[in-house]
Amino acid sequence: MTRVNETPEPQAIEASLRLSRSGFALDVNLSLPGQGVTVLLGPSGCGKTTVLRCLAGLERAQGRVRVAGLTWQDDERGVHVPTHRRALGMVFQEASLFAHLSVKDNLLYGFRRIAAAQRRIQPDQAIGLLGIGHLMDRQPSGLSGGERQRVAIARALLTSPALLLMDEPLSALDTARKAEVLPYLAALSNSGAPIVYVTHALDEAARLADHLVLMREGRIELAGPAEEVMARPDSPLARFDDASAILHATLVEREPAEPGLARLQLGTGDGSALWVGGCTEPFGARVRVRVLARDVSVALSRPMDSSILNILPATVVALHDEDALSVMLRLGLADGSALLARLTRRSVVALGLRPGLAVHAQIKGAALLRA
Repeated sequence: MTRVNETPEPQAIEASLRLSRSGFALDVNLSLPGQGVTVLLGPSGCGKTTVLRCLAGLERAQGRVRVAGLTWQDDERGVHVPTHRRALGMVFQEASLFAHLSVKDNLLYGFRRIAAAQRRIQPDQAIGLLGIGHLMDRQPSGLSGGERQRVAIARALLTSPALLLMDEPLSALDTARKAEVLPYLAALSNSGAPIVYVTHALDEAARLADHLVLMREGRIELAGPAEEVMARPDSPLARFDDASAILHATLVEREPAEPGLARLQLGTGDGSALWVGGCTEPFGARVRVRVLARDVSVALSRPMDSSILNILPATVVALHDEDALSVMLRLGLADGSALLARLTRRSVVALGLRPGLAVHAQIKGAALLRA
């Protein structure tokens, strides 16, 4: 397999794409980080998969695509690198494994076609990352849906891609199989290859996204670091019933009298912390925490008699009044962490909430997502 410039620089993904067809128009300008997981999120038919296919060269839009310093498309210069020469891996909704090959031979099919000097990930690494070592001698017909997708992801990684594209890889799985695969997808941010991941499921975005792009009707509504986009009160996501914010933390303490209850140090260690249940991670583990907006309430002074364990000082940053009144609360941490609260208009008026006001955020629940 011959591909253009096999040792790219770790730079950003840039794309400017224009496409028109009956009943649909795509018009996007993307500037994505060259590491971690970027999630394209939006309703069915908004253009997420079209963007992915254009990045891969499977569909032709007018414009420009540049990945890790390499130009894959530039219509002004007459450049269009075909898909088979782009250093990318792709995972579709269906695993599409070779039925006549074992799992091991499926994995090695693409790996063997990459020159030794250009291999950035080895089979043992991909196998360990996806937890499929016990499947090597199995045939695809003997795998569960979750196992097939994990093998397909490992196979894509073993082509040592400069970019890994994933088109709703969990959509064909039931709830149990999704729960099986999600932890492995979360671990992919450490694979070395930047990932662009398409989904319409907010829970997947909250679990996986380092960078988030919200799409609607062929255009970008909002884009940026996931924790910033999700905490914005004017974000389209703030209208969802499961609107939430993402916090990053480190596990520093366990409650001996209550197994599973642990204290998480927020930010960079200024003393702010969360107590969460169901935590099995080791001490010192970095974790991601999702806090639903409906589980956050606001007080002007710190409540002294409350069953709520997590009460944090915060500052009102912004309010947005649409279908529901959403309030963004900055926690005052060095990393800029913020929460989103969904409040009634009556409560906002009664408390006199306004930007700049110091308050206390009461968090009734928080869910651990990933390291």
